[in-house]
Amino acid sequence: MRPNRVKQLLEEGKTAWGSALNQLRSPELPRLYAAAGLDWAFIDAEHGCYDLETVQDLIRTSLLTPLTPIVRVADLQYSLIARALDVGAEGIILPRMESPELLERAVSWTKFPAQGVRGFGLASPHVGYQDATFEEIVRHLNENVLVVLQIETRKALERCDELLSVKGVNIVMVGPADLSIALGVPGQFNHPKMIEAIAGVIECCRRHGVHPGIQCRSVAMAKDWQQRGMRFIGCSSDIMFLWEKVRETVKQLRALE
Repeated sequence: MRPNRVKQLLEEGKTAWGSALNQLRSPELPRLYAAAGLDWAFIDAEHGCYDLETVQDLIRTSLLTPLTPIVRVADLQYSLIARALDVGAEGIILPRMESPELLERAVSWTKFPAQGVRGFGLASPHVGYQDATFEEIVRHLNENVLVVLQIETRKALERCDELLSVKGVNIVMVGPADLSIALGVPGQFNHPKMIEAIAGVIECCRRHGVHPGIQCRSVAMAKDWQQRGMRFIGCSSDIMFLWEKVRETVKQLRALE
């Protein structure tokens, strides 16, 4: 059973770099991400087009590499969280979270008793076919599964201290697209309202000993927020990587005419 690499990187004070998978269904993509040097993949089952079997394929390929597969579930339900973990996710992103009470329940769904209420439905593939006891598996997964809280609404901003007072949250990831809309400045990621709000989340994370993170749409944005203190940083996505490279190449080809 392997340790959670992203958790190790963050505990060492390093930046964990990742990117989203949300459109392309090829299990080759995690291998590509890992070979390129990314630390984690954000498998989007909320806005992406994936069913559980595709999520499993992406996770299984990730686990053959150093890449850490982290799934954003479609809704805050036990069945969605537990099934993502049962097919091998090493972390769960909890979207649209605003309630400390619901967050506490959601965290409990990611942990086996006595730390939580997750049911045991694992088989040999889930532990890499290692010969491990129930006790060893439970202890390892309770220690290594990442819980990522997503901040993307005004209410979540206002209740940030309450939310981060809930035990078991490892990372806070700002969702800048939805947050910009909620703040009345859609898509204006450098707007003073956005800078102030996100800086406030970073400070809140520092007070509570939680790692701050953000999903970015460009390298420039990622660089800026890393310098401001973000440590769990996603940049771009599968379809955007492809689109940007195709557009760049075709532009160069057309220039030859």
